[in-house]
Amino acid sequence: MTFKLRPVMTALAIVSAFSASPTVHAENVKVAFIDPLSGSFAPVGQNILKSWQYIADMANKEKWAGNHTFEIVGFDNKGSPQESLTVLKAAIDQGYRYIIQGNGSGVGLAILDAVNKHNERNPGKEVVYLNYAAVDPDLTNSKCSFWHFRFDANSDMKMEAMTSLMEKDQNIKKAYIIGQNYAFGHQVAKAAKDYLKRKRADVQIVGDDLHPIGQVKDFAPYVAKIKASGADTVITGNWGADLALLIKAAKEAGLTANFYTYYAGTTGVPTAMGAAGEGRVKTVSYWNPNGPGATGQAIVEGFKKKYNDDYSVMATYTGVAMLSKAFKDANSTDPLKVARAMEGMKVQSLNGEVEMRKSDHQLQQPLYITTWTKVNGKDVKYDQENTGYGWKTDRKVDTYIASQPSSCQMKRPD
Repeated sequence: MTFKLRPVMTALAIVSAFSASPTVHAENVKVAFIDPLSGSFAPVGQNILKSWQYIADMANKEKWAGNHTFEIVGFDNKGSPQESLTVLKAAIDQGYRYIIQGNGSGVGLAILDAVNKHNERNPGKEVVYLNYAAVDPDLTNSKCSFWHFRFDANSDMKMEAMTSLMEKDQNIKKAYIIGQNYAFGHQVAKAAKDYLKRKRADVQIVGDDLHPIGQVKDFAPYVAKIKASGADTVITGNWGADLALLIKAAKEAGLTANFYTYYAGTTGVPTAMGAAGEGRVKTVSYWNPNGPGATGQAIVEGFKKKYNDDYSVMATYTGVAMLSKAFKDANSTDPLKVARAMEGMKVQSLNGEVEMRKSDHQLQQPLYITTWTKVNGKDVKYDQENTGYGWKTDRKVDTYIASQPSSCQMKRPD
């Protein structure tokens, strides 16, 4: 009798095993990248799209998400919030349930509102918004959403880091603030004044200008005002062509002020700086492949070899790493389950361990203050845009220092 029962018991054991661990079918997850791929900001958008695709290819080959794979597809929003809503609808209609965007907080706020409304009206067909660079603090404060995850540091976190270096530089006497006239530019200007007042009340703010985003072709008049003010320091959140043209005008006018920037490492700016920016242009970032303890060199070299371009937007690595882990942890690619899995998640990224804070979905990570310096093969090994200059780390700001409180009152799905 015992002999006859064994096949039955074995069969039951096999059935039980399959019931306990249901097979998860491998999926090719298509992700829509919505950013400028034409117009004055196209070089930035194209570089970052390639960065997402490069890391996605790496994840696919190395099976970061198990048998699931990623496909990142570009959608051109021409830098416009209105156009972004049009292409967002097109992407959702085509079945995309993961959206990537970063260039422009004005665009980010529009996309977030549209995603929230879509998800409320379409239960079971939700969309997740992965934000790699729209850094208006409101996105993880008053506008925070369960469906939104930010992989960059917000502008207040960056200003906290930047002014931690500025407060120790007694050569700074007069500061001039210039930025783009939209949500992010306003936030940078406000933070610069608030943080300097708290840390260096003796520093005089001698100018505060906002200009139309992506429309100014000649910054000479703005630079003339900066020179006339006697500013020794310029603080700007400008990015892309707006920063490249500002730096170019400063160089041509012989402006000797130091620049404290958010995005001097973005496409086009290194070429505009060249040797003239050496020792005078600083930037705040969440990663630097140069210097002691730096990681990610293989990615920098591989990206350069494949595209003859620079890999600098490391949020692409963190984003794919977290999404991959969420797929595995949730045992699903369903946006609701994945979003829940990403809350509070910790992963090892190229800048160390990072955490997606559950309370507001703002990534917590260290920041770096760096200075434009000639390549020396030691603490500056990698240049940008074949200029012979790269970024030297002045200071690493630990996560707990860069971290900021949040007013987010997160509403989660039942």
